[in-house]
Amino acid sequence: MILPIVAYGDPVLRQKAKEIPQEYPDLKELVDNMFESMYAASGVGLAAPQIGKAIRLFVIDTSPFAGDEDFTEEERDQLKNFKKTFVNAEIVKEEGDEWPFGEGCLSIPGINEDVFRQPDITIRYENTDRQAHTETYTGLIARVIQHEYDHIEGILFTDKLSSLKKRILKSKLRNISKGKVDTDYRMRFPDKKGR
Repeated sequence: MILPIVAYGDPVLRQKAKEIPQEYPDLKELVDNMFESMYAASGVGLAAPQIGKAIRLFVIDTSPFAGDEDFTEEERDQLKNFKKTFVNAEIVKEEGDEWPFGEGCLSIPGINEDVFRQPDITIRYENTDRQAHTETYTGLIARVIQHEYDHIEGILFTDKLSSLKKRILKSKLRNISKGKVDTDYRMRFPDKKGR
């Protein structure tokens, strides 16, 4: 089932998400719906707060980046085959020299800006069978994980921009929360009149 994406300005995007208990009902169905919603919106990642649920869950599929000629063949192969669900994730280490990359967000349509992030991360998480894993990622996969992880911490990529950039984007962000934006996917706007 395709779920509407929550737009910038909704308080759920600013909450630190809660741990998912072992007995959480229909987790796998929720994950399937999140992947379906992400694909319908042409995204590469989607966190539970973006569908209105303040729980520590996000899904990623980096295969759309696999055709990008800027990456090596090895990197493209990794991107093509990276599809994963992260339950109760915790980034335990970030290291390396920060590097910029243009990021966007399904909750903030029409805005793409360079964000600086460290290239290497180690993350602890559970899969949908609730098995624990600790893994290390690098490059673009690490960045997509960091972006989605920020969502479950109540952080948006726009928070990482300079104060000048934030001032420049202020009216655009206000318009997004009011629903004054065109998308080809369903959204839920916090400040839309007559909703």
